[in-house]
Amino acid sequence: MRRPRAPTAERPWRHTAFSPALLGLAGVWVFFALANNRFLSAENLSALAGQVAPLILVAAGVVVVLLVGEIDLSVGEVAGMGATVAAILAFREGWPSPVAVAAGVAVGAGIGLLQGLVVTRLGVPSFVVTLAGLLVWQGTTLALLGARGNVNIPPDDWMARLAGARVGTGVVVALLVAAAGLGVADRVRARRRRQGAGLPPEPWRPGLFRLAVAVAVGAAGMAAAGGRRGVPLSLVLALTIAGGLHAVLSRSRFGRHLSAVGGDRRAAARAGVPVTRVRVSAFVLGSSLAALGGILTASRLLAVNQTTGSGELLLAALAAAVIGGASLFGGRGTAGSAVLGVLVLGSLANGMDLLDLPSAARFTLNGTVLLAAATVDALSRSLPAWRPAR
Repeated sequence: MRRPRAPTAERPWRHTAFSPALLGLAGVWVFFALANNRFLSAENLSALAGQVAPLILVAAGVVVVLLVGEIDLSVGEVAGMGATVAAILAFREGWPSPVAVAAGVAVGAGIGLLQGLVVTRLGVPSFVVTLAGLLVWQGTTLALLGARGNVNIPPDDWMARLAGARVGTGVVVALLVAAAGLGVADRVRARRRRQGAGLPPEPWRPGLFRLAVAVAVGAAGMAAAGGRRGVPLSLVLALTIAGGLHAVLSRSRFGRHLSAVGGDRRAAARAGVPVTRVRVSAFVLGSSLAALGGILTASRLLAVNQTTGSGELLLAALAAAVIGGASLFGGRGTAGSAVLGVLVLGSLANGMDLLDLPSAARFTLNGTVLLAAATVDALSRSLPAWRPAR
């Protein structure tokens, strides 16, 4: 009796690592659209776009750290620290806002470098190092804010326009199409390189399927959220950075090194991968994105205060990464998965706000979704691989 054929390239959804997140997002949108007719309104989708933009950056940074098999519990406070430094330099010390923003991101990078070196050089577990960092950076932020406890951002300042400005919907859709074109060109180059090396070319359909779905969903979402006013600049920035990071993680040597280190650190070292440098780089990149996410949050709220970056930001970022398909065990994850996970969580929060659900129901639902995503991750590693019959 012949074994059943395993899903291969002719079934492209099996090659989409974040298909559960796509199905979950579709289910969330269908449920809340039926439960409240305001959910799919242009005003609500525009508000949702502005809310999820900072979390996309923080969650993308979390994915990078998870990819090497580590965890960073300090990303929320690093986000608050980066925003606090940028706001103080710009509006208390008189620095130009772009320079102040760059300094805030640099502070985040420095924090990631310090924590990464402690983890890799001293051998302290990343859980302990970043948990200590959570407390240290929270205290440092409170000390920087001082007795006033907050820094207001003028609505006409450049920093405020990071979240307040709008980009034309047509321009954003054109950028999506252009990005898709670059993706196709990259696939063509990859096929030619493999053919030149005498290797079988990569199959077309799985990659094109993912690309087509991403462009279609993205264009529809941007058109709905943008309307006549346009898409929030913060979302365009977040998606641009996440798209660039996705390309780096999936197509560059650095991305392959990250996955190799997370998959098997000893094997990666034997293969010549600079394991320590890669692990430290993951912490630096994760903290830099967290700081930039905190700055976008401050830009949207027009203020930095003692709660910026604290609260549920850490849990939301970790949950979004896992829901999107990043593995808690290392070796698997993309920036695209982070975006999907953020959209699932953001849509849940937005829909529950519209339905005015009590806090008990919100925490229970978010916890259930996170547990389901972690269970899928664990099962995907424990079940035996289903290989095609020869």
